[in-house]
Amino acid sequence: MKKLFRPAVYLMNQLKYPQKFTLITVLLALPLCLIMYLLLLETNIRIDFTQKQTYGIKYLQYLRNLRSSIFENYLIEQELKYKFNSEFQRSKSREANHKTEESFQILIEKDKEWGNKLITTNDLNEIKSTWEQLQENYHIWSPETKDVFYNRAIAQTYDLTAKIGESSNLILDPYLDAYYFSDAILAKLPLIQRTLIEIKILGNSINRNEEITPEERGRLVQLSGLLKDYTQDLSRNLEVSFNQSNSKKLRFRVNQDLQELLLTTKTLNKQLDILTSPYANVQPLNYIHQADQTLKLSSKLENEISQSLNKILEARIKYLIIRQKLILIFVSLISGIVIYLWIAFYKAVMLTVEHLDEAAKQMTSGFVGGNITLENKDELGQVVNSFNKIATALRYSNEEVTRLNELLKKENLRMSAELEVARQLQEMILPKEEELKEITELDISGFMAPAYEVGGDYYDVLQQNGKVKIGIGDVTGHGLESGVVMIMAQTAVRTLLTIEETDPVKFLNALNQIIYRNTSRMKSPKNMTLLLLEYEAGIMRLSGQHEELIVVRNNGEIERFDTFDLGFPLGLEPDITPFIQQIEITLRSGEIAVLYTDGITEAVNWENQLYGIERFYTVLQKSYHLSADEIRQAVIDDVMNFINEQKVFDDITLVIIKQR
Repeated sequence: MKKLFRPAVYLMNQLKYPQKFTLITVLLALPLCLIMYLLLLETNIRIDFTQKQTYGIKYLQYLRNLRSSIFENYLIEQELKYKFNSEFQRSKSREANHKTEESFQILIEKDKEWGNKLITTNDLNEIKSTWEQLQENYHIWSPETKDVFYNRAIAQTYDLTAKIGESSNLILDPYLDAYYFSDAILAKLPLIQRTLIEIKILGNSINRNEEITPEERGRLVQLSGLLKDYTQDLSRNLEVSFNQSNSKKLRFRVNQDLQELLLTTKTLNKQLDILTSPYANVQPLNYIHQADQTLKLSSKLENEISQSLNKILEARIKYLIIRQKLILIFVSLISGIVIYLWIAFYKAVMLTVEHLDEAAKQMTSGFVGGNITLENKDELGQVVNSFNKIATALRYSNEEVTRLNELLKKENLRMSAELEVARQLQEMILPKEEELKEITELDISGFMAPAYEVGGDYYDVLQQNGKVKIGIGDVTGHGLESGVVMIMAQTAVRTLLTIEETDPVKFLNALNQIIYRNTSRMKSPKNMTLLLLEYEAGIMRLSGQHEELIVVRNNGEIERFDTFDLGFPLGLEPDITPFIQQIEITLRSGEIAVLYTDGITEAVNWENQLYGIERFYTVLQKSYHLSADEIRQAVIDDVMNFINEQKVFDDITLVIIKQR
């Protein structure tokens, strides 16, 4: 679980509070804005979808008027064909033509408004073209050709009705009440009306001939069955719509017209059964009148369903608009409250942080004031309480620290005085320049700089009975304790020389025992490396363990003598006799021998680079022909230039020995 949240915790730890709040706000706002956008978009799509349905319903109303007027013209034409009341029928035909032209003009104007949305213009133009051809050739075409064009125009209106059902989304309505209402005006009622029209046309033909042929009888039987099926389907579908609708008024208005249509249809079917009976007399006028009545009722029901469907869709649009507004108001209100609380939360957090920061600054400046007082009762309030506890503890501890500081100042003064005394003692026992000049065969120059007030490095030059004894060593660590060990070693060396102890094994072992016993008494972990060089008549004898001895020959060649196998660190073991050995080295005129501590080779600069032994060799080879003092100064200058202003971390000791 910790690994799961580790990236998020790392990210939060890298950000300041304003950045944290901004990041979280953006991450919360993005999905909320997206959801709001999609929700409003979906609502707008549904509004547009439903609005398009209302356009379809209104368009269908004008298209039904056009179809009715064309059909009226067609029926009049059927009567004119057999010259029944011809002059009267011609007058009716002119009136019907005028009515059809008006219906076309109204529908064309409405098509300008809705045609682009419903994609009906081309289909309407085809109906208009069929009608215009019929009118232009009315006096020259045969009745049969006229029938073809009348039927084509009527069929085109039904085709356009079906197309409007698709393009206006009426046939795609997701709710059952509106879907079955749409199906009624787009499919079921048009089928019923076309069936009634054909029944009426057959009735006129039978009435004119005063007899019914077997083909006409069979067709009427078929039409009667279709009419029965269509009305039953219409009744079942509308019943589903009534059950799905929440409006009782809807059922009352539409169901009343539906029952009248079902009743007249049932009566018409009975009359058709009688007419199609082989033994019945041919009296079609009754059922023609009944077909007219049924056709009018179907148109009335169609208008009532269209109006009801339009009200359903308008109510749906109104509901969607209200819902959209309520969503916007609710989201805006909640968003405003959230933003208000979010800003207040941010300000509360930042106010607490500012108080804590100000108190922390005061503490770091040395002033520990009173407690922080806030009204927070959350986790930040707990942080403030913890901070106040720390401040209280700091106030008490500050008084104690002040008291201890006073004591420490006094102690530091005492320690500084003691260290100063130790440093002066250390400097006092170092070889003096006049002592070194008394050595006639050698030109010797020494240098020692401690890293702190008192160092742990040691070197000494002593002359006795024609021999020169030079020692160099390095006590572990720095400070007063290391300085004491160094002085202890210097005193012991002088003592052993005074008693003329010349055996290197006995000399170093006695020196080791002195340091071992004293450091044990001091309970000090200090120890030291020590190299002794004894010079006599051009011969150097080396014993003890320390850094290597460097010899620069007259030709500038470097010779290195490792001292690791010549001894053992002093103060670690009570007896180091098995480890002590001695070697002899010849030093000729003009050649130099160099003793040093690791403070030179391990000196570092600002880039943490070591001075190193190779750089040391280079300076010695360039300056070995100079005097011992000049060689020493050249080395020290190069080391200090390399270090620059970097702190000296270890004691630096150097002894240059040159054969005169």
